[in-house]
Amino acid sequence: MTEKDHNPSSTHPPLPPTSEDEQFSRLRLLRSRRVGVTTYKRLLTEHGTAQNALAALPEVARAAGVEKYQICPEAVIQAELNAARDAGVRLIMHDTPAYPAMLNDLDDAPPFLWVLGDPALLQRPMISLVGARNASSLGTRMAKALARDLGAAGYVVVSGMARGVDTAAHLAALPTGTVAVQAGGVDVIYPVENADLARDIAASGLRISEQPMGLKPIARHFPSRNRIISGLSAATVVVEAAAKSGSLITARDALDQGRDVLAVPGNPFDARAAGCNQLIREGATLVRSAADVLEALTPLSGDMPEIPAPPAPAPPAKKNTRLQDVAALHRRILSQLSPTPVAEDQLIRDLAVTASDIAPALLDLELDGKITRRAGGLLSRA
Repeated sequence: MTEKDHNPSSTHPPLPPTSEDEQFSRLRLLRSRRVGVTTYKRLLTEHGTAQNALAALPEVARAAGVEKYQICPEAVIQAELNAARDAGVRLIMHDTPAYPAMLNDLDDAPPFLWVLGDPALLQRPMISLVGARNASSLGTRMAKALARDLGAAGYVVVSGMARGVDTAAHLAALPTGTVAVQAGGVDVIYPVENADLARDIAASGLRISEQPMGLKPIARHFPSRNRIISGLSAATVVVEAAAKSGSLITARDALDQGRDVLAVPGNPFDARAAGCNQLIREGATLVRSAADVLEALTPLSGDMPEIPAPPAPAPPAKKNTRLQDVAALHRRILSQLSPTPVAEDQLIRDLAVTASDIAPALLDLELDGKITRRAGGLLSRA
């Protein structure tokens, strides 16, 4: 739904989802046509409860130019809840104790998560490991070593259950704890060759998704999934990634969320290393082993097992200066934009930056689907 201002019917903050009726209504609100996370949160803030927001939704739609608006039918929500019950899946709502604390500070935090497995893992410290689907033998070995040693140091390993690096990381972290964030419904196994892995994660780890039960993932679901992978974690480690890949989207999400980004270097002649090498060049922490990751993070406690560092002397610590500058510019751009279009020249003046500095940032945000470029040099927030 187009984010247009209108007179709110209430200024009360949304109530905690303590009742089953309120949970049902919140799920119905988010599943309604053209209601995304931003609109969902605004409607709850303005109307106090999901029931009130649903009652106001047709009029809100008319004000936005949408006629004959239909709210998501109750039968659709009941079918989703029934499917979850049959699959042994739990619903975790935002603003409840079971919801992962690391997601609470995100502007686009999922309003709820479907979870299958051990939800207690969401309360432990996490690190994300992501990388190429067509990973090399060295890449998968590195992912396994990192996941095994980070798990031994007390971290839950988060990844996306994709082929390659994700699969290797999950397999190595099964004994110590792993979370798979799925792009489709939590009951939909993708890719199909990971069926055994998916069952193992459900048995001893955790699978989660914000998508409806039974939803088969398509391309646009994966960038949305990636923000949850990075958001859950104190840091994101990229093992192998091409110059344009989903893993780099996850890295950008991590920077936008104020998380650390680390990368494993690779052979300059291997296209699968191009993204990691570029991240390191821009200031990401270089990773040779789990010891480098742990050194970059605040220790969990004094009694965590130590991971021996490689014998070679460590280079001077790098700071994510350039990456942090890019992320800060992204945040400034998004804070200035709204659904109402503004001229690019005006945005440049408001931010007091040069056209050459802002151009790549605008392109990144446009490719990520966070801003929309309109005719006449106008920009708006998606």
